[in-house]
Amino acid sequence: MAKGDEPESSKKADESSGLILKDKSSGATWALPTPTKAEGKVPAQPTAVIVLPRSSNTQSLTVLDNRTNKLYEIPIENNTIPALKFKEITADPAPGAREEDESSKGLRVYDPAFQNTAVAQSKITYINGDTGVLRYRGYPIEQLAEKSTYIEVAYLLIYGELPSKQQYQNFFNEVMHHTFVHFNVTELMRNFNYDAHPMGLFISGIAAMSTFHPDANPALAGSDLFTRDEKVLNKQIFRLLGKTPTLAAMAYRHRIGRTYNPPQNNLSYTENFLYMLDRLSEENYKPNPKLAKALDVLFILHADHELNCSTAAMRHIGSSLVDPYSAIAGASAALYGPLHGGANEAVLRMLEEIGSADKVPRFLEEVKQRKRKLFGFGHRVYKNYDPRAKIIRNIAYEVFDVCGRESLIDVAVVLEKAALEDEYFVKRKLYPNVDFYSGLIYKAMGFPTDMFPVLFAIPRVAGWLAHWKESLESKDAKIWRPRQVYVGPNVRSYIPLDLREEEKDHDANKFVDPFSTKFSKRSLVATFDNKKSVSKL
Repeated sequence: MAKGDEPESSKKADESSGLILKDKSSGATWALPTPTKAEGKVPAQPTAVIVLPRSSNTQSLTVLDNRTNKLYEIPIENNTIPALKFKEITADPAPGAREEDESSKGLRVYDPAFQNTAVAQSKITYINGDTGVLRYRGYPIEQLAEKSTYIEVAYLLIYGELPSKQQYQNFFNEVMHHTFVHFNVTELMRNFNYDAHPMGLFISGIAAMSTFHPDANPALAGSDLFTRDEKVLNKQIFRLLGKTPTLAAMAYRHRIGRTYNPPQNNLSYTENFLYMLDRLSEENYKPNPKLAKALDVLFILHADHELNCSTAAMRHIGSSLVDPYSAIAGASAALYGPLHGGANEAVLRMLEEIGSADKVPRFLEEVKQRKRKLFGFGHRVYKNYDPRAKIIRNIAYEVFDVCGRESLIDVAVVLEKAALEDEYFVKRKLYPNVDFYSGLIYKAMGFPTDMFPVLFAIPRVAGWLAHWKESLESKDAKIWRPRQVYVGPNVRSYIPLDLREEEKDHDANKFVDPFSTKFSKRSLVATFDNKKSVSKL
């Protein structure tokens, strides 16, 4: 302890104390508690007392490596510590350590699933999960949902500020005049099987677009394409925001066996999308404005959400300097998973299984007993009520006024109320998230459940593009390359196939599935020449 740090009450320590620390220059002493085991017994191992020097930098960590007794000072900035500093903490390998022990090369931080690792500095989205706060570029999501439009929010996310009136008009015009896709992309979409999942079509369409725009491919036009030419970068932003609703509408129409509607640039962003989905042969067809507005608000709420799985994938893929179409196809594939973009579909199926409000108590009891899963509650980030869920709850009733009340809403309301009043769920901070009501809204609007991930992907393109652009401009930009901890076999020598012995418990046929061959079950039980050799294929 540094001189002068002793409290005023610290005079002479009680001599009966087990350990006494004394400052020779001042004579001040401090009584230290004696380390004890349970039942008050002194530990058998010797006790070491270490006095750490106080650093002049209060925004730092002082780390003691017990292997070497060396001290390391690690700076703290924005409540984070630089992971590379841990590479300086080295030690000789422990006696008998395996070859893969890399302790002499410095420490690594093991963090499966990035649960507490920051991999980027961003100015785009702020989330406070404990208080339920979500802001885009500093603007509360509640204000944007009430007063803004999706196109304006897209501009905000990508370029950092709300646009002026002229900037907004120019941006809107550029996006709406980049809504048509190449004829051959249309033909590609037509050639999928009739029951292909819409998300598979959507991902494939975006990936295919990379081949139709070689001017946007850094592999062909130079790795610094987007940093040296802002016009080329903006062109891809216009294309992706404009064309993704077109691809989504094609995926929807393909599933129901209808011809594709051309985009209409005289409509709003969501009106154009609904037009492409639903127009048959009507003249001057215009979607219901309340539904278009509801969809626009949903798009705002889904536009970005920090470094979730798909956005992290966008940054990861984009770090290789690939074209943005390939990167967004990869991000869309990440969104496809049921733990991410498919979560609202899982909520809807859960409510359908519950069936009626009177069955909610029994369902929640089964959840507590771990017999059932509760979807739409809890969040990896939010430990409070998801602010988007509050907004969506109000939108639901506005949609019901137009399309009719969705019967499952009664189940949802009772389920939400019961869970929020149950100590079991409150203690675990399981509050409704954005997926709880969004699926009900989409169902009420007539969307099939397999379209839900696509409806999530369309607005998230704005967030993906914002992160892609920001990552290109970052001074720390490098190709992402997470490290691993190798726990596999130590070095081994190759044994030729003929010299390998069968293990005692080895089943020679365990990798042979007779029904995975090109022959049907009927062929396998039929009689024909050389049947024995065929059955082994």
